Amino acid sequence: MKVTINDVAKLAGVSMKTVSRVINKEPSVRQKTYDQVMEAVKALNYQPNIAARNLAGTSSFAIGLVYDNPNAYYVIDMQNGVLSRCKDEGYELIIHPCDSTADDMEEEFRTMIKRSRLAGLVLTPPLSEQQKIIDLLDELGILYVRLLSGRSEDAEHSASNCIFVDDYTAAYEITEHHIAHGHHNIAFVLGDKEHKSTSERLAGYLDALKAHDIALDESLLFQGTYSFESGVQGAKSLLANNNEKGITAILGGNDEVAAGALFAARLMNIAIPEQLSISGFEDSPFSRQTWPKLTTAHQANNVISEHAARLLFSKARGNRKQDKELQTVFTPSIVVRESTGRRSQ
Repeated sequence: MKVTINDVAKLAGVSMKTVSRVINKEPSVRQKTYDQVMEAVKALNYQPNIAARNLAGTSSFAIGLVYDNPNAYYVIDMQNGVLSRCKDEGYELIIHPCDSTADDMEEEFRTMIKRSRLAGLVLTPPLSEQQKIIDLLDELGILYVRLLSGRSEDAEHSASNCIFVDDYTAAYEITEHHIAHGHHNIAFVLGDKEHKSTSERLAGYLDALKAHDIALDESLLFQGTYSFESGVQGAKSLLANNNEKGITAILGGNDEVAAGALFAARLMNIAIPEQLSISGFEDSPFSRQTWPKLTTAHQANNVISEHAARLLFSKARGNRKQDKELQTVFTPSIVVRESTGRRSQ
């Protein structure tokens, strides 16, 4: 097997960060430490690759997590996952929130990378889905890993720097959960239109209806955003006029949306789940802070982001075989709670 920087660090009895400093001939390393590391390098015949040296050569020893998401729980989970890997590798983590719709996004990325001397980036949706950002990072020669909404077939035909979340399958299964409980008039409050997760979750919902010979009623679709307020607005619109559409279940684009829909239903004196079943997506703390607690799809964002960081460091070492092994698809699993039940007769 190929000797890695981790092997050198173990033999020398130092951290990977120290090995990187020695290899890049930084003046701050003590002579005794330098000699220990070089002896280990010689004993193992370690040959650092260019990508690894680029990663190790940044003075800040930092990677970046870039996001545009108003959900604080999502951001914290993503941050904790990447940070746990950074600690193991001896690197710092720089968090960079931004507006993915801003006209000067490319310039913002250039400035951030130059100012922080970042070694690599973990990109979350919708930034990871923007080709202009990907093209810019390729132009700058920056290592990156993309978190994307997608299925197994997407992973098979993608580059090795992508981690996928199968929103389609999870949405299909949640919709089937409602159908199995006798619901046919199932409304859907969608998330942000520009997020691929929105279109993937919608596709799963539509295909589940089709598989059970349930005709689509487009009036049961509400285009919203991934926010509590959107859930409130969507539910009020869908359930207006004493629920003249006969809706018995609502699918929320995420848990915030579902929590908002539940709140609106309670204001309208609709019993949950006796008169209306509601489900969310992602299994964020929102899903456990409502009453009743929300049925949802568990998405382990901390595990997903830690895996993305692991892939980033693997790519830095030029381990192509490991890169392909680390590229994977995470499928959220259904968590059934008290907010869903059988359709009342």
